[in-house]
Amino acid sequence: MAGDHRVVFVVFDGMKMLDLAGPAEVFAEANLFGTRYALRRVSPSGKPVLTSTGMELPVDGTAEDGPGAGPDTVIVVGGDVLATHPVPPELITTIQSFRPRARRMVSICTGSFALAAAGVLAGRRATTHWRHARLLACAHPDVHVQPDALFVEDDGVFTSAGVSAGIDLALALVEQDHGPDLARDVARGLVMFMQRPGGQSQFSAPLEAKPPRTPTLRRIVDLIAAQPALDHTVSTLARRVAVSPRHLARLFATELNTTPAKYVEQVRLDHAKVLLAAGHGVAETARVAGFGSAETMRRTFTARLGISPSQYRTRFATTGPGRQKPGNDR
Repeated sequence: MAGDHRVVFVVFDGMKMLDLAGPAEVFAEANLFGTRYALRRVSPSGKPVLTSTGMELPVDGTAEDGPGAGPDTVIVVGGDVLATHPVPPELITTIQSFRPRARRMVSICTGSFALAAAGVLAGRRATTHWRHARLLACAHPDVHVQPDALFVEDDGVFTSAGVSAGIDLALALVEQDHGPDLARDVARGLVMFMQRPGGQSQFSAPLEAKPPRTPTLRRIVDLIAAQPALDHTVSTLARRVAVSPRHLARLFATELNTTPAKYVEQVRLDHAKVLLAAGHGVAETARVAGFGSAETMRRTFTARLGISPSQYRTRFATTGPGRQKPGNDR
């Protein structure tokens, strides 16, 4: 239909089914609210592909089949095979044939390896599954890999981290096309939270570390995560659980391989990133996240991320009802 937004999924043998099913369900759900996403699946050969689950997936043809007009969005799904074997030449050719015709090029998880092999990511910022980020950077030094982001957009080229991050990215694409209100309706329809911002870490500090075995330390990390703005100096934390500061520092070193101060800073940084991406002001975020002052938070962001809080918000914030527009640094 003339008004359809044409979305093409590029699939191949060994693809991960959820990398297709998750984003596809987002677009299908959006259609229930009046959008007109037309979804197609293509493979390099035009033949069905075998997914990582062993299921055979039918396709609609090759890149040369379908409507005469080019697709609006091309999504290359992921699969572990892309990170462990050379990208098949026929897959590279398929992607390259779409490049000049598509408005947006997208990869889910390790689909970034295929985009990189096709030259689409040269000179661009990109991400992939955290397990394969270092390999992507080594294999393609012309790609500016951001290993900690859920998804990254660089001039119409979108890449996402693994599996569920593809759903977050699909919601962001729906928001770009139809606004935040409809994207929220889609998220509610799928019984999930509104998409996490692209700049949010693939892991927060509590998730990266193993849950503490010691009940005392578990109480402390739970408190830090729940209330990052409290006074969390090592002496204050030690008093809360009736141990010495030295003993508490030993627990952090033994079980979490860090210091109490560094752990608190990381939790506050994660909290601030979420607030900024939601459109909160820098001064407000510094207070709520527990940094005390905007200058202290700025130094932490610059040291850890290489950008200021206001730059982070400008890059990753999603505007909408009740949210500030990026650019106001107060």
